Amino acid sequence: MSDALQRLSWDDLRIIKAIGEGGGLVAAAAALAVNHSTISRRLAVVEQTLGVVLFDRRRSRYAPTAAGADMIALAERVEHDILNVARRVSGNVQSHKGDLRVTTSDALLLDFLTPIIAEFQARNPEIRIEVIVGNRALNLARGDSDIAFRAATCAPEENLFGSKLATVAWAIYGRRLDYVGASPHRDELYRRPWVSYGKGLSGLKAHKFVNDHVSREKIAYRSDSVAGVASAIAAGMGVGFLPCMHGDLVPGLLRISAVEPEVFDELWVLTHPDIRKSGRVYAFMRHCAEAITKQREFIEGKVQSAISRG
Repeated sequence: MSDALQRLSWDDLRIIKAIGEGGGLVAAAAALAVNHSTISRRLAVVEQTLGVVLFDRRRSRYAPTAAGADMIALAERVEHDILNVARRVSGNVQSHKGDLRVTTSDALLLDFLTPIIAEFQARNPEIRIEVIVGNRALNLARGDSDIAFRAATCAPEENLFGSKLATVAWAIYGRRLDYVGASPHRDELYRRPWVSYGKGLSGLKAHKFVNDHVSREKIAYRSDSVAGVASAIAAGMGVGFLPCMHGDLVPGLLRISAVEPEVFDELWVLTHPDIRKSGRVYAFMRHCAEAITKQREFIEGKVQSAISRG
């Protein structure tokens, strides 16, 4: 059997891992961009080589056996080692050229980060930047993204490298048309219709604060997008919490409360330690940190930006 075991390859491990993650042959085939029959054939060869069954073939999904779980764990360790070595090798090239993948949320990108990224690219025209927008934290360790801007409620994972740039202030906003010249009391605001955040953003302090202070029947609309909440407030659907760095820039919105000290985020720029010394990664993170630090008082809600479009 030892000779047969030596014929197992990384491709075999990738297939086992893909089946485990996808729960079946079809999903694994789609993830690896190969034929369904190829996945089935390779799984059969591996199981024959090892002399064990790796997956229970259930009607709804392929469930890993104990042996299958061990092989999936092995595949994950091998993948992690391959990615680490690849990062170290590529990180030795200290050039300000190539591709950068950046992940951030829609609210951070709109108006705020885009000009900063544009200025960096104007100075470094040989760097191509792809921005991935979403609230889900992509896996930097697996290479889903090179750099992440996160407005987090707590410190990020210890295995990431980066820095906290500012504390993001939040306040209540309403449609300017409805609130110009008005100074509603906070208790009165709690009795009005509200726009809040859905399950996808349930980790936000604003989500919990609204649930604790506003009755459920008064929450007329929810969204898993900060920009979506801002649009709903501007449309007159209700009042709601927004980060000041976004709400102050949205046409038609007015900050109608003081900054709420219980509702805040920490703004971080992060990368993986294996690529932090890459020339383009280092240059981009330094540029963004310097540009964002200059706007710290705006981010922290102490001043309204001079470029506010209100």
